[in-house]
Amino acid sequence: MYAMVSTRPDVAHAVGLVSRFMSSPCKEHWMAVKWVLRYIRNTTDFKLTFTKSDKFEVKGYCDSDYAADLDRRRSITGYVFQAGGNTISWRSGLQHIVALSTTEAEYMALVEAAKEALWLKGIVGELGFPQEKVEIFCDSQSAICLAKNSVHHERTKHIDVRYHFIRDTVAEGSLKVLRH
Repeated sequence: MYAMVSTRPDVAHAVGLVSRFMSSPCKEHWMAVKWVLRYIRNTTDFKLTFTKSDKFEVKGYCDSDYAADLDRRRSITGYVFQAGGNTISWRSGLQHIVALSTTEAEYMALVEAAKEALWLKGIVGELGFPQEKVEIFCDSQSAICLAKNSVHHERTKHIDVRYHFIRDTVAEGSLKVLRH
């Protein structure tokens, strides 16, 4: 877990998957843990590297895996943020509620990334690198449209209000959501 949290974003998803079964693991789970440990052993030369950049700017990338949890059908959110091209923050984890569509799952991932982006924007501002807005790249055109447009959509009226705060942050100019 320490490697995933501190230095190895490449194993975040795999560690998250196997850690769900810690309370009652079976043989398949132990095999998966051994696979992760072998992967880490064989990639000890992988490391986070930080290089100096003339443009110290926070940018983020987010995605979701719709209904990936086969037991409860919850989706997985993943995001990564870079400053000056260097990875500074990442997360991969189950969404708290079941998404009813891929658009909703992507939108929920975008909102989680937006919360992290606003926090990082504040941190880098305090460190003397103020930034007008943070760009977040998302591969879902539907989620991007939802974030930019506050018009009522018949197919998305079920999405919880707590996820619509992103519209305000985009409108005020703190975030810019782009397709990648």
